[in-house]
Amino acid sequence: MEPTELLIGSRWQASKGSGRTREVISPFDGSPVGTVALAGPEDVEAALAAAERGAAVWRRTPAHERMTILLRAAELADERAGKIARTISAESGKTITEATGEASRSGDLIRLAAFEGTQLYGETLPLDANRGTGFDKVGFTLRQPCGVVVAITPFNYPALLVLHKLAPALAAGNAVVLKPAGSTPLTALELASCFVDAGLPEGVLSVLVGSGGVLGDLLVTDPRVRKISFTGSTTTGEHIARAAGVKKLSLELGASCPVVVLPDADLELAASAVALGGYVNAGQVCISVQRVITHPSVTSDFLDALVPKVKAIRTGDPSSTETTMGTLITTAEAERVERAIAQAATDGARILTGGERDGAVVSPAVVADVHPDSAFSQQELFGPAVAVSSAADWESAIAQANGTAYGLGAGVFTSDVAGAIRAVREIDAGSVHINWTPLWRADLMPYGGLKGSGYGKEGPRAAVSEMTEVKTIVLHGRPW
Repeated sequence: MEPTELLIGSRWQASKGSGRTREVISPFDGSPVGTVALAGPEDVEAALAAAERGAAVWRRTPAHERMTILLRAAELADERAGKIARTISAESGKTITEATGEASRSGDLIRLAAFEGTQLYGETLPLDANRGTGFDKVGFTLRQPCGVVVAITPFNYPALLVLHKLAPALAAGNAVVLKPAGSTPLTALELASCFVDAGLPEGVLSVLVGSGGVLGDLLVTDPRVRKISFTGSTTTGEHIARAAGVKKLSLELGASCPVVVLPDADLELAASAVALGGYVNAGQVCISVQRVITHPSVTSDFLDALVPKVKAIRTGDPSSTETTMGTLITTAEAERVERAIAQAATDGARILTGGERDGAVVSPAVVADVHPDSAFSQQELFGPAVAVSSAADWESAIAQANGTAYGLGAGVFTSDVAGAIRAVREIDAGSVHINWTPLWRADLMPYGGLKGSGYGKEGPRAAVSEMTEVKTIVLHGRPW
């Protein structure tokens, strides 16, 4: 792979039309990290044409052969994990410790998907239960690949969110055109190299780097595309849903994840979990803790436990193992978060610690006495700050937890089993964690939101299902 090449149809080649390149810049110090070729409309056409041809071949490749190629890609991801981690950290500003953890999961995620791609079971249909006919027939369902999948991924987990789309789609027998985030394309290209070097057939995988405004609609509106998997903002997700037409969609969108701390909670556990769950990746996680809802009887004690832990978070050079929180993805994003924290104080909240900006770094903040209806609670922050509000009883706590347009993840801290059961039934979120925050994810589990947080599920088994379609087959015999 050369910096002036694109991956089109599993082959590195020069741009068909754009001919332009762009430097990828470190958000920490502005230094160049690498150079990528930018795709144009001609490259979109080349990628989709290749994908259509590749899908016809790949769907006829036996599942065990597809699995062999993916398992080799997993081995390569393991071997290259150190380089992938350094790339993640350099282009995203994520700490090297967090980046290493992300890269180390890549191989296992590919393996999980490879296995699930061999498990495309159908079911038999009891046609003889149909009155008057059916006993001389046999019916069953058959799963097959969608065909051409477009995957659009964000910057915040440039390895895992790519692989949660790419690996299940390939394992199920689809061809994929991947458009990674413009700020973190190098990680996607590193991972794509693992699949290409593992022997992925021609046509099956393309990676197009460039502006969403230039490439996005060309990809999602094309009739050759059968499935779109998108992770990103609610605004963009809504646009895709309107533009896509008759296609299968998986949309993982925005969030403002709540954590409820009940009077019988272990406050030390809750504070430790929030001090982690609100600030990993500088809060740039869809399932990051944004809102903490406490009972008034424990609010003061909870804050006393939380604030010192947040103050202990060390910002600085992401490449240093001493740094425990890195940068936001750009200085502009840091400025936006800084303004949001300042506006919360103007609206009557108290900043107990943090909120200062230095370039793309915002010091981790705890903001107390936040009104549940304020923008600071209602709108996705995607930054290193946690809003703390109070709720006098269980009913008002649930109302606050459910009181935004989103429903991706939630956490509840309680020692009461009955309260835990009520929480999992009444909180409207795609995942509900008891005695932990929503910032916990096993790669194999179903993952996705309710309400404005989107629809469809990721996780290899769920994603393979989303990346396939079901046929009903009926064999007709002669009447007995």
